[in-house]
Amino acid sequence: MTEHTKVDFGAERVDGETASTPGPTVLEKAAPRSERMASNKIECNACPVLCQISEGRTGACDRYANASGRLIRVDPVVFLSRANEADSTVEFGASSDARNDPAEQALFVTGVGASSTYPDYKPAPFIVASKRDDVDMITVVTEGIFSYCSFKVKIDTDRFLGPEQANVRCQGEIVGHVTTAEYGSQMLSLGGVHHLTGGSKKEGRVTCDMMLALGNKQEVELSIDGGASLAIRAGAAPVVDGVEERRMRVGCGSATIGIFAKQWFGHADEVVVVDDHITGVLTEHQAGRCLGMTRSGIRIRGRKSTPGRYFQVANPGIGWGGTDIQDPLAIIEGFDPAVAKPGMRLLMVSTTGEHAQWYELDQDLIPRVAEMPDAVRRTVERIGENCEPSLATVLFLGGAGGSLRAGATENPVLLTRAIKQKLVNVTCGGAPAYVWPGGGITVMVDVSRMPDRSFGTVPTPAIVAPIEFTMTYDAYRDLGGHLDAVRSLENVLINGPEHTEGAPLARRMVAANPDNPWPPVMPPMLG
Repeated sequence: MTEHTKVDFGAERVDGETASTPGPTVLEKAAPRSERMASNKIECNACPVLCQISEGRTGACDRYANASGRLIRVDPVVFLSRANEADSTVEFGASSDARNDPAEQALFVTGVGASSTYPDYKPAPFIVASKRDDVDMITVVTEGIFSYCSFKVKIDTDRFLGPEQANVRCQGEIVGHVTTAEYGSQMLSLGGVHHLTGGSKKEGRVTCDMMLALGNKQEVELSIDGGASLAIRAGAAPVVDGVEERRMRVGCGSATIGIFAKQWFGHADEVVVVDDHITGVLTEHQAGRCLGMTRSGIRIRGRKSTPGRYFQVANPGIGWGGTDIQDPLAIIEGFDPAVAKPGMRLLMVSTTGEHAQWYELDQDLIPRVAEMPDAVRRTVERIGENCEPSLATVLFLGGAGGSLRAGATENPVLLTRAIKQKLVNVTCGGAPAYVWPGGGITVMVDVSRMPDRSFGTVPTPAIVAPIEFTMTYDAYRDLGGHLDAVRSLENVLINGPEHTEGAPLARRMVAANPDNPWPPVMPPMLG
């Protein structure tokens, strides 16, 4: 990997114009100039890399550029609109979208493209005043440079992806690990400071690129040591070993027995729901006993737990119920001749209903494949009906540190305390964020609810992500906020961001996600 420090990256276009003829609208003053820097370059101080950028080119992050000797932000800041459906980009001051009555304002300034407060001495790029239900509100808007961040990926499948704690790789580099499985889902932890900065340069670069793609809802290809290959994208069905997953299991084998026992009663003499974790056997299960069913005499491999529940019937895999079997009879040791009878009817089914087979016992008590009755087939179809679509859910998890808090207040701990006291609402690109308990400001957000292209990178390497803090004016005053930097929305629309070298020149209006609370400015105390 080429070292990015104090270099510039080539760019064919700068803010929509050719590199040789950059757009006419630029910042009024240039970034500070290093004494050793060539006269045709400017220094970008938006992150610790301090790129020296030639005219018409972008820095190593592709987010800042040199336009006629002035530093500009290439991408626009994103505004959310509840009124407009069209995606449009205009320069600041070109028009005003703010309504006359502040209570009726249908715009929200996000941190997407807003630039950061690095270095930490200056207020956030946007500190916006508004009114909500006659209450004066403040929203502090910025981008954060996150080294301490990761993505938690929830993959809805009962397929075996890899052993817990196994390494997850991207382009051969270790970028995360398999973590604890949850009900119906496999979980990955990807990224993090140790992969970004604690390994080789290649590991850091690959990790950063992978995280950027995941956050921006693009497909990422991964492999798990001792397990499967994956293709995942936020909000889309995961692809496991080249096969697109369709269903999230309805429950474990025992739960499936409990759900459908009454529907099987009278139609089958025994039902076995094959599952990697807990395989269920109907006549031994409490549900079968409550229905008055008699034991079938079936003998199941594995470790018996409570009645009708078996562990470790097979190895994990991508076969029936997340096991490695393709023939469900492989988990049956036989039938007790003192209990079982010829002609007994047996349904074997997986936890998603994707695998199902009907058997009848012959004179030697050997299960023989038979035609499945319509009533039983309908129960199998109902299992599938009750399985939710398989999705990959990508959650960004990051710790908001010094730059973010210094951009809001001169005494950062007061912001942290106000958040924990539920006086401040935290959003990321206008999407609701969960704030973890305990010390610090550790936030988690579903990237599917954030605007497209919300994430960026800097080549330290680190992830750049939007964050907004909303509170009442009184709460902002009490935590020592930068009151002299507070501006109205109308002022923001006309003048753009302040206090920030390389600020965006334009704003992009996008429709607010209808699944997110509106307005995002509503703190919990007023919700």
